[in-house]
Amino acid sequence: MSSSRRHFMQHVAGASALALPSLNFLHGLKAAEDKLKKESKSLIVFWMGGGPSHMDLWDLKPGATTGGEFKPIATNASGVQISEALPTVAKNFKNLAIVRSLVTNEGSHERGTTLMNTGRQPSPVVQYPAIGSVASSLLTSKELALPGFIGVGGTAQRIGPGFLGMMYAPFSVQNAGQPPANIKPPASLGSSQMEQDERLRRRQRLFYTVEDQFAQGNFPHLMKAEDRENAGSSAQAHASIYKKAFDLTISPLRNVFDISKEPTSVIDAYGGRANGFGMGCLLARKLVEQGVTCVEIDLGGWDNHAGIFNTIRTGNGPRLDKGMGNLMKELEERGLLKNTVVMWMGEFGRTPRINQNGGRDHWARCWSVVIGGGAIKGGQVYGATSDDGMDVKDNPCSIGDVFATVFKGLGVDPATQVRDNIGRPLAIADGKPLKGLI
Repeated sequence: MSSSRRHFMQHVAGASALALPSLNFLHGLKAAEDKLKKESKSLIVFWMGGGPSHMDLWDLKPGATTGGEFKPIATNASGVQISEALPTVAKNFKNLAIVRSLVTNEGSHERGTTLMNTGRQPSPVVQYPAIGSVASSLLTSKELALPGFIGVGGTAQRIGPGFLGMMYAPFSVQNAGQPPANIKPPASLGSSQMEQDERLRRRQRLFYTVEDQFAQGNFPHLMKAEDRENAGSSAQAHASIYKKAFDLTISPLRNVFDISKEPTSVIDAYGGRANGFGMGCLLARKLVEQGVTCVEIDLGGWDNHAGIFNTIRTGNGPRLDKGMGNLMKELEERGLLKNTVVMWMGEFGRTPRINQNGGRDHWARCWSVVIGGGAIKGGQVYGATSDDGMDVKDNPCSIGDVFATVFKGLGVDPATQVRDNIGRPLAIADGKPLKGLI
């Protein structure tokens, strides 16, 4: 046996022999969790894939030919009305603010999705990070055993961490009603949970040893010269991701993804198990309670070029209302809103004009998003559109301004800079906080 190979095998044997720090590890984790619950800041993004109709939800025009079938109803914020399709949200609106004067001018689904998730115009040169990745990079504690950014659905994964790198990529949960796949150790590792956890931790230490050796260039026959030069930082990010994955599989926190033990009354309030978006909202509440920095929840099906009123009335309207409305209720009841900002948006709005198929088409000229929580002053409306909804009447703003307001609501200076993939400094928001909302 060669000297280098013997040295490597001694490291592997030593790592395998190390005992699992089970009790001390779990006690330390519990203390860290308690601290995170008190101090962490969180962002919840409600992503409405397809382009939701602000005209039928947040900026109704009763009496106008463009107004459609829905009537406005009062909210629990004085003077603010929203659609009758959202009665639960209306009862819990006082911590939310509608921005009715957003101008984005991106009518493409793909480009609009990129713009609204990153706050930047799509670029062929720079892959900008999703807002959840930026928030995670700035706010996630190293003590957090859970991923800092969790996406319920696929949009967060499609946008990704951009130039920030895989350390800030979203962790995917495809079905909010079930724990993520592969989160439990395989039964072949032992009959008891303790035995499974111990053997998994041994495998973790062996894995780290191999990773360290690889990053240090001790396997030159497996690596090109240029790869060895760049292996250090890449391997560190890779190891950090795997450490969180390993820790999660042996931590009691893995149960946070299981909503089966929630009271039936709570599940029903969120719209029942059939409401995947509602179950995502319930999961988001559980995750921010544990200190997760960003949760993005998808509700697709808003590309309503035909039959829009019945679709909202019987489909996405109730799903959105039960999920978002009850999440706002529980965030307030549990004292979480002071450290949690919420953001409702899609890739664009829908046209004031109702087309020949009883639907509305793409409209990015003036439309609405909704934000609230944290340091954001709720119970109000920012900006206004004309009586027919065709133009901005007061206080036009950009998505960069909305991002700046959200970050300010989280207690982060919007001028804070991150470095792109070629080292250039870039402010996290290309705009200024909206006056009166902070």
